[in-house]
Amino acid sequence: MSGILGTKLGMTSIFTEAGENLACTVIEAGPCVVTQVKTQETDGYAATQIAFADKKQKNTSKAMQGHFAKAGVEAKKHIKEFTYEEDLNLGDTVTVELFNVGDVVNVSANSKGKGFQGVMKRHGFGGVGDATHGQHNRDRAPGSIGQASYPAKVFKGIKMAGQTGNKKVTIKNLEILKVYPEKNLLVVSGAIPGHKGSTVVVEK
Repeated sequence: MSGILGTKLGMTSIFTEAGENLACTVIEAGPCVVTQVKTQETDGYAATQIAFADKKQKNTSKAMQGHFAKAGVEAKKHIKEFTYEEDLNLGDTVTVELFNVGDVVNVSANSKGKGFQGVMKRHGFGGVGDATHGQHNRDRAPGSIGQASYPAKVFKGIKMAGQTGNKKVTIKNLEILKVYPEKNLLVVSGAIPGHKGSTVVVEK
């Protein structure tokens, strides 16, 4: 799959020619620079590595400084591999012109972290009113977790309270509604994971 790295700017809405109001997300996508071209002969598989967002040289490891210097580019924060139909060389730039209006894409990003949450927020438990989880008079308690003296342990995967959010989420089959090459902007239908300013991956 070919794709690009970008930054989530936020949500808005647009009107179609039919007068329908569509919720959409604006992404500043690229420009990304090619930092490595992998081939079947040298690496065992073919892929093109691109990098996005400038990074201070002093905050970049010596190994990565050498990696970027070999490509003749400044240090970058994020790198990812894609496969492109056209041949790209070190130092080439990938922009939003990769996409056209009407293209269907998948967007990946880290979801918003919500910290340590209880079972009602984390798993959608019904609570005392629905009386489906065994608790007696504690409205938001998880209730029984189903184990007794045997096997005397909690099985992995039991729905309990814990860290919520802050994990990779992919939203599939979003449509490209608008492309603004001069501003490096993509407008995609619907919502995507992450907070404003988070790094996203757009694949087609």
